[in-house]
Amino acid sequence: MSKGGKSDQEEGEENMAAWLVGLNTLKIQPFKLPPLGPHDVRVGMKAVGICGSDVHFLKTLRLADFVVKEPMVIGHECAGIIEEIGSEVKNLVPGDRVALEPGIGCWRCDLCKEGRYNICPDMKFFATPPVHGSLARQVVHPADLCFKLPDNLSLEEGAMCEPLSVAVHACRRANIGPETNVLVMGAGPIGLVTLLAARAFGAPRIVIVDVDDYRLSVANNLGADGVVKVSTNMQDIPEEVERICEVMGAVGVHVTFDCAGFNKTMSTALSATRAGGKVCLVGLGHNEMTVPLTPAAAREVDIIGIFRYKNTWPLCIELLRSGKIDVKPLITHRFGFSQKEVEEAFETSARGGDAIKVMFNL
Repeated sequence: MSKGGKSDQEEGEENMAAWLVGLNTLKIQPFKLPPLGPHDVRVGMKAVGICGSDVHFLKTLRLADFVVKEPMVIGHECAGIIEEIGSEVKNLVPGDRVALEPGIGCWRCDLCKEGRYNICPDMKFFATPPVHGSLARQVVHPADLCFKLPDNLSLEEGAMCEPLSVAVHACRRANIGPETNVLVMGAGPIGLVTLLAARAFGAPRIVIVDVDDYRLSVANNLGADGVVKVSTNMQDIPEEVERICEVMGAVGVHVTFDCAGFNKTMSTALSATRAGGKVCLVGLGHNEMTVPLTPAAAREVDIIGIFRYKNTWPLCIELLRSGKIDVKPLITHRFGFSQKEVEEAFETSARGGDAIKVMFNL
């Protein structure tokens, strides 16, 4: 290690990143880093996962109200090794392995001051236009959003703290505990980590629903108490709700997590949840929905929204360190960081099928 809190990396080495430069077009190109502030660290990226939002940006150049208007570095699920620290950083040193929380609140607005920085209107979040992401050789990030990994966790597991954080935040919002039977709509990556988080929070019975046999088999292997295969047809909802309730048992569904966010999944969630229960909307598949809201309100079914997460990384790391959650089976495909591999990785993630979490090893 050289003097001044730097690693032995060559000073002039060019930083490269995966840029979204157009519709369905990614290019590995130079990425100039901002100056290192006194409370920042420079991190060498080692593991970066592909999220559904990354694929959505690639395919459409937009996600909800966020529109890619100029080239943007992609990626936000990440972990790496500290290479340089700012002059005021006390809790990290070069060589530390860290998981990065990708969102930076303004810390001036009322929401940030209340601790709800995840819904800060001025949030700067990796790979959310116009902010660049983390699928790069190096990034600069605030030190207080870099969390040191224990020796028994891999950098890939560190990167998985990001999707796991979504599930942990959802379980906190829904008050999951040992008396909460849980239904999960959708067995994609977020649905599966929600299954794992709900179990870690103490849920005694968890049923998961999906249209895909393979993903339901993965859910079974991860410890789901029951699985129900459903269709995409709205007309099938009454019969499917009946089957869900049979599989769940007499006590019923206390909390449903809709990890897809479509008309059909939300309608099913509202219908399957017992009177006085909760539906937590995690997936944001449709911007607008037509759902049976009045019957749900008449049964006092509460609807909870979540957006990203807040203060979740320490708990996620502890859940992984202790073995209460194992995310390793979710990482199904791995790629390096060449132009060809970046393209193949995104194609693999977009195809779905047996691809759950696609991970880059840089």
